[in-house]
Amino acid sequence: MTAPAFATARKPRVVVTNWIHDDLLDELAAFADPVANRDRESWTRAEILARAHDAEGLMVFMPDRIDDAFLAACPRLRIVAAALKGADNFDIEACTRRGIWFTLVPDLLTVPTAELFIGLLLGLTRNVLAGDALVRGGRFRGWRPILYGTGLSGRRLGFIGLGAVGRAAARRLAGFELELCYHDPRRLEPAEERALGLTWLPLPQLVATSHFLAPLVPLNATTQHLIDATLLSRMPRGSHLINVCRGSVVNEAAVADALASGHLAGYAADVYEMEDWARADRPDDIHPLLRARPDRTLLTPHLGSATDDARRAITRAAIEQLRIALAGGQPPEAVNRPDQPSLAHAPAVAHAAP
Repeated sequence: MTAPAFATARKPRVVVTNWIHDDLLDELAAFADPVANRDRESWTRAEILARAHDAEGLMVFMPDRIDDAFLAACPRLRIVAAALKGADNFDIEACTRRGIWFTLVPDLLTVPTAELFIGLLLGLTRNVLAGDALVRGGRFRGWRPILYGTGLSGRRLGFIGLGAVGRAAARRLAGFELELCYHDPRRLEPAEERALGLTWLPLPQLVATSHFLAPLVPLNATTQHLIDATLLSRMPRGSHLINVCRGSVVNEAAVADALASGHLAGYAADVYEMEDWARADRPDDIHPLLRARPDRTLLTPHLGSATDDARRAITRAAIEQLRIALAGGQPPEAVNRPDQPSLAHAPAVAHAAP
């Protein structure tokens, strides 16, 4: 007699829109049926929708954009797990209305982003890129009085906004003998300011007196193009600007003009206006005059969290949110409450930027 066949419970389908490590994909497959992008290039919106229309879970990344129309085409979705820190490309309220959890990984990008910030600061001010090009071009014949840069010691660095990345950078800059100042509507406690070696200044004074300026704010309607031609004109002539938060916080055209006039000595960036997919008017590319100035710019391809350890931790955290939600639990890193739509989204979203 043939033994009766028992139906095996179907695992929930989870779409992973960008590449993750093979062993982490295996961890996801332990409780889900993953449909994963194994290429290093991002899927288009249409490619994601073709795979996610019957999915219960979705792991998304920086290039993705989730809006209400997207969610309407994926009626089975129960969770969108973002493997990133910022949420400006995602309609969290739409997720809430449709009963879908939305999660972030808010504490895992801080250290690598702070480290990259310091690398950009040093690389820009000490002409590292230009020096490398000189040597590789076969034009180096020994020491010459060239490529004089700007040292850090005795100068002022100003942070506009001071979240986790700013505090981590301040701790790591303590040995450079910089004067570290900041402006944020929410001042630190005096004891924390002293511990980090930070001085709070009004924004006009911070901008007018900082040799190096770093915006570290989330992207929203009030911070888009915060760094514009007017603010740049108020910076000291010969100062430097470093952007590792969101591209559209900076007006790239205004920066290009300030570099061309010599008012701004240098600009380093790891993020660009073209990356802010939530902007209907976002440019298609990095401003060409920025790319045309290797003598005054240092531009990296969004490497803030690009360490193997960091990306593994970020992916694993997103997988854990998926596991809990798909088992019927409340994911601990959720920034909304789809079971209580009247709460819209939790205050954690306000801290989703550096």
